[in-house]
Amino acid sequence: MKVGVILPMGAGDGETDPRPYAELRDLALQAEHDGFDSVWVYDHLLYRFPDRPQFGIWEGWTVFAALCEATSRVELGQLVMCAAWRNPALLAKMAITADEVSGGRVILGLGAGWHEPEFDAFGYPFRQLAGQFEESLSIVRPLLRDGVADVRGEHFTANDAAMIPRGPRPGSPPILIASRGPRMLRLTAEHADMWNAAWFGGTRLFEERQAEMIAACERAGRDPATLATTVGINVVFPHLAEEQAEDLDPDKFLQGSPREIAAGLKAFDDLGVAHAICNPDPSNAATFSALAEALAIYRNL
Repeated sequence: MKVGVILPMGAGDGETDPRPYAELRDLALQAEHDGFDSVWVYDHLLYRFPDRPQFGIWEGWTVFAALCEATSRVELGQLVMCAAWRNPALLAKMAITADEVSGGRVILGLGAGWHEPEFDAFGYPFRQLAGQFEESLSIVRPLLRDGVADVRGEHFTANDAAMIPRGPRPGSPPILIASRGPRMLRLTAEHADMWNAAWFGGTRLFEERQAEMIAACERAGRDPATLATTVGINVVFPHLAEEQAEDLDPDKFLQGSPREIAAGLKAFDDLGVAHAICNPDPSNAATFSALAEALAIYRNL
């Protein structure tokens, strides 16, 4: 099982602004140096929740593209790019270009979006999200796989679009979809190379989601073994936590010593997960180092 780590793109608790890009770059380079297989970003525009002041985040694709140049070995993925915010033909072009910059290390993560306040604030319609997503896939996938797309839909259009050049890996990068619910799982089974479920601590809730995805593949006539499963895991090291961690839900947080974290990773590996994506809390150089220790132990189990 590959193991990656996600970067802290947004503001932390009690903050309104995210950390500087230089700090994100340093964490990515630390992860690469420490042997992680991948580094991940996520994609929002702002956050507005009833229980705290609004807070911010850097735009996901810009940071992602910069990391394609800054790193040299790790795979680079997104959990996930919101398909509703970017013209799908252009998004495919961006993915191919980023793949060129990175030397063929991009995983294109896509999702439908969910946080209505950011749609409203930036002028995007928060309606028919699954329909928008399905149309986006109908353009992105053929452009990446075949180099052409000709689609006239309700939300998006591609008029005999052509992918020139095809990039360093014709037919790639792989498409990852984060999904749940019958329609989104169907689209994953039909179009994706990789599936993501997140965020968990233990395997119990994940196994329920995994069973739903396997059933969706079977309904679509696809061998579930051909769809790589990825899982997001919240990781807490109590000795590094900013707050007491005794009351954390074990279904949502994997906590303990590096050796206990390694055992938790092994449990997901035993379920056939292809790629674990860790979200350390808090996310900083110290927790990245502890996670690297857990990674080394896991690889020797």
